[in-house]
Amino acid sequence: MIETLETYSLIAVYSAMGVYTIAFIMFALDLSRRSVATPVAASERVTRAVLNASSSTAVLDKTDAPARVAGPRYLRAAMALTVLAWALHVTGAVLRGLAAGRVPWANMFEFTLTATAIIVGVFLLVQFWQDLRFLGTFITGFALIGLGVGTVNFYVAVVPLPPALQSPWLVIHVFVATLGTGFFALGAGLSIVQLLKSRSAAGPKFLNTLPSVDRLENLAYRLNVVGFVFWTFTLIAGAIWAERAWGRYWGWDTKEVWTFIIWVIFAGYIHARATRGWRGSRSAWLAIIGFTAVLFNFTIVNLFFKGLHAYSGL
Repeated sequence: MIETLETYSLIAVYSAMGVYTIAFIMFALDLSRRSVATPVAASERVTRAVLNASSSTAVLDKTDAPARVAGPRYLRAAMALTVLAWALHVTGAVLRGLAAGRVPWANMFEFTLTATAIIVGVFLLVQFWQDLRFLGTFITGFALIGLGVGTVNFYVAVVPLPPALQSPWLVIHVFVATLGTGFFALGAGLSIVQLLKSRSAAGPKFLNTLPSVDRLENLAYRLNVVGFVFWTFTLIAGAIWAERAWGRYWGWDTKEVWTFIIWVIFAGYIHARATRGWRGSRSAWLAIIGFTAVLFNFTIVNLFFKGLHAYSGL
């Protein structure tokens, strides 16, 4: 039974990867379309959409709720395919959990599987707040690479949990950490676009059709603040769990140190932007460095450092 569920889980994951690939191509086609569209034309389309969809008394605040247009068919198809791929992705994670009889994030393969699903889920959820479909290539590409590396390099069969992981904190601590990672990923994507757009005079023309540099920075800041709140809880919950498992709240284990380093980076990012006026490229680079530290913590620290948190399963 366990082997059957594992097999079905992998089938769902491979199917999700196939659909993510098609969605990635469709999003790339949208960026290509934007490359031949002028900013004026894009602005005119938005204006027409507002005039047709709302009355003169229902004017949108351009700083907080930009006009949303349906987009060309391949952009709508890309979003539909992303939803389908995400459903297959979540199915694969759920089947893995059923096979293991626990939450599916106890080793590097399972965490990669679940974390990428949550990142895509955050991307889809955020669309109800802001139209960030232009990040589709970044998100689907990131999920595709994550699943590819996870299934090829990190895959392990279902095994019993080590004693230290047999705790309700496994559900709470790791799930909140993945939520924080999802928001940091979106913030990093927006910061990358911000840096590219700030140099758009010599860059791809599609950047001229995206939101302004200031708007991209503000959106990234909001998402990173949410991620920081989740990461703060992760740090506190991890200390509580460590006291239950090993009899101390803090032991300078490599994983603990890097979790704290990530917290410091994003705390510095929020503080510098709020009090020191760090705007533009400096704040964008801090956000990107923070997300890079998250990736380093998951990959390099798990694979090449020894410690009490060595639960890669490899």
